[in-house]
Amino acid sequence: MIRSVVRGVGASLPKRVLSNREMETIVDTTDEWIVQRTGIEQRYIAGEGETTASLGAEAAEAALKAAGLTAADIDVIICATSTPDNTFPATAVNIQNRLGMSHGFAFDVQAVCSGFVYAVTTADAYIRGGLAKRVLVIGAETFSRILDWTDRTTCVLFGDGAGAMILEAAEGEGTTADRGVLTAHLRSDGAHREKLYVDGGPSTSGTVGQLRMEGREVFKHAVGMITDVIEQSFEASHMTAADIDWLVPHQANRRIIDGSAKKLGIPLEKVVVTVQNHGNTSAASIPLALSVAVADGRIKKGDVVLLEAMGGGFTWGAVLLRW
Repeated sequence: MIRSVVRGVGASLPKRVLSNREMETIVDTTDEWIVQRTGIEQRYIAGEGETTASLGAEAAEAALKAAGLTAADIDVIICATSTPDNTFPATAVNIQNRLGMSHGFAFDVQAVCSGFVYAVTTADAYIRGGLAKRVLVIGAETFSRILDWTDRTTCVLFGDGAGAMILEAAEGEGTTADRGVLTAHLRSDGAHREKLYVDGGPSTSGTVGQLRMEGREVFKHAVGMITDVIEQSFEASHMTAADIDWLVPHQANRRIIDGSAKKLGIPLEKVVVTVQNHGNTSAASIPLALSVAVADGRIKKGDVVLLEAMGGGFTWGAVLLRW
C-alpha cells in the first residue's frame, strides 16, 4: 500500500524574543506565575516585515533543504493557520509564490491549534488517493496580532513561528513496520465555541478581533479529548503506549502535556517539550517541536512518533507515524 513518509522538516522563528521578565513590564504578571501555571519561559514575537506567509516560506525552504528537494518537486502545499496574511487569498498560495512555484495547488486549513494534525491527515489522504506524490505541510502563525495585550490570562501564553514537513508517497507492506503515517484520527465539537474563540471576523464584526479564552474550561476538556483520539490510534494500529518512541504534543501548557502523558502511560522522557521556549504557537507548535527533536538527534529513522493536538472549536486529533 501507499504510505506518506516524512522526507524532511524545517522551522522558522521571528527575530524578537519576549521573555517573561519583559512580560512583567507589559501586564500585571510575574515570571513565577507564568512558569508555574504554563511552563512557558519566553516566546517569539513577529516584527515589522515578518508575517505568517514569510515565516511559513522560511520554514518550507528549510524543510526542502533537509529533504534534498526543491519547490519543483512539490505537488501540493497545505498551510494550517488561524492568522492568515489576508482574508484571501490563502496564505498557502502566498507561500507558493514566495517559493517560486507556479505549478500544482495550494490551500489553507483552519483548525486552530489542531491545524497541523488536520493538515497532515489531509496530505496523507491526497497521497494515499494517488492525487499527489509530495505534499508540503506547513503550520504557521502570528498569534501576537490577535491578542489582547491587556488580558494577562491570554497574552502571556502565545507566540509566533512556523514549522514545515514534507510527506512523500512510498510503498509499504501495510503493517506497523512501514515508515510513514500509520493512522490518523480527527474530531471536533462546535458546542464548545465560546470557550476559545476570536471575537471578530469578516462576516460578523468586519474586524480581525481578539482571542478570548476560558482557560479553566479548556484545561478541563483537554486531557480527556486528547487521550480519546490517541486511544483510537492505538486501537486502529494494534499498538500501545509501550510502542511509542516519542510523543510530540501541541505545546499549549506544560500541565496539559504532563497530564496527558501520565494518563496514557507514556514516560515524560519520551515527550518532546518546547513550550518553555516557544509558548503556544497554535498550528506551528508541533512542527516546531519536531524540528527541534530531529535537529538534536532524538527523533531518528524508524522511530514511532505520536502527534496530538487540541484547539478552539473544539477541534482535536492524533497522527501516529513511523519516522
